[in-house]
Amino acid sequence: MKKSQASLQICKGKRELDQMDVDQAPTVHFEEGIILNILSRLSVRSLHQYKCVSKLWNTLISDPYFKMMHFKHAKNNRNSQRFLITHLCRNERRFDSYYCSISLVQMVEDALKLDCPLGSKPLLRVMCSCDGFVVAIVSADMMDKHPIHLLWNPSIRESIVLPAPQSETCGYTRYGFGYDSTSGDYKILRICSNEYTETLALKGGSWRKIDEHPRGVSSELAYTSYLAFVHEAFHWIGSLIDFTSQYVYIWTRMDSLKKFSLVSFSISKEVYGEIPLPEQILSLVDIKYLGVIVLDGMLSVYSVTSDQHQDLQTLKLWVLKDYDVKESWTALFTVEDPSVYRVVPKYRFADGELLFRCFHKPSRGNVFRTSVGPFMSWLPPSIQDIVVFTESFISPKSLVSYV
Repeated sequence: MKKSQASLQICKGKRELDQMDVDQAPTVHFEEGIILNILSRLSVRSLHQYKCVSKLWNTLISDPYFKMMHFKHAKNNRNSQRFLITHLCRNERRFDSYYCSISLVQMVEDALKLDCPLGSKPLLRVMCSCDGFVVAIVSADMMDKHPIHLLWNPSIRESIVLPAPQSETCGYTRYGFGYDSTSGDYKILRICSNEYTETLALKGGSWRKIDEHPRGVSSELAYTSYLAFVHEAFHWIGSLIDFTSQYVYIWTRMDSLKKFSLVSFSISKEVYGEIPLPEQILSLVDIKYLGVIVLDGMLSVYSVTSDQHQDLQTLKLWVLKDYDVKESWTALFTVEDPSVYRVVPKYRFADGELLFRCFHKPSRGNVFRTSVGPFMSWLPPSIQDIVVFTESFISPKSLVSYV
């Protein structure tokens, strides 16, 4: 691979670089491996500033090889993860986006307000994320059934418009985004309730409808933010109605007859599978809903059950420590609070504390909180969502072939 003379040749390793200070201070010699190692550990914000040090540093930080090196380091470093927050401003009928580091104690000064990638379309909704990129839809109207789809890197404020899906957006449209190591391509899976499923390979440039999910199984998407992606497969909750039970009566609630399952879909083979759920979940009564999320790289399932007598909803969370091994399901977290319901886990902090989104009865609005109290109190209610992504210098244009 050819590089400019100013660019670094990683394979040489022993060559020294001349780092010239802008004030013409004495030349300092560094082995390029040391330079690369230091720079690859810095934040994107710092690297943007250091590009102004000299032409050499600008060339180095802009080099595609270095961008990939920086991302590989960031991917394995929890400190390189960031929150992307979207907040609905109801009076102005628009969404604001904020970008900040991940911490249990958030400071206002740490948050950066981002401009919408398409300023003429004020309503931006983030659907899913993977490897520093997010899939978002933008529109001028919440009722728009044909919104513009974007691939966005919030770290460098760069986005591209994705091809339009074949089908319009319906009530519960959910997205998954992941990397297929077999084809070396990123792919998006889009499920619209139980009507259709389609996929987009970024290098391919067009959406393609795929076979319906397993016969008789309905997708439970109402309380799922996005399709969980782990072990190169997308996952979501499915259900079927059990009409064989001898205890079925005409007045029986349909929810009580559902048999839940954890559906998987291979990103490369495009075949459906099923991950066995723990008996503790299958035996629960009065289940309001189930959902699935990835926490600390592990597949996790959460349940919300209700006690109508006490007006109480309970959130329980399990993690699958060994993928596809039913016996490795482990109960991790339980939250009981009469003031909240519609609870959806979002992130697990380094100390084990769980961040979740819920509907807060006293304020009658969606809020984010942990088991110890409110989260991000500097933001008003009506936060639409929080998505976790990894800082990256990689351009979305490098992932597609049609730009």
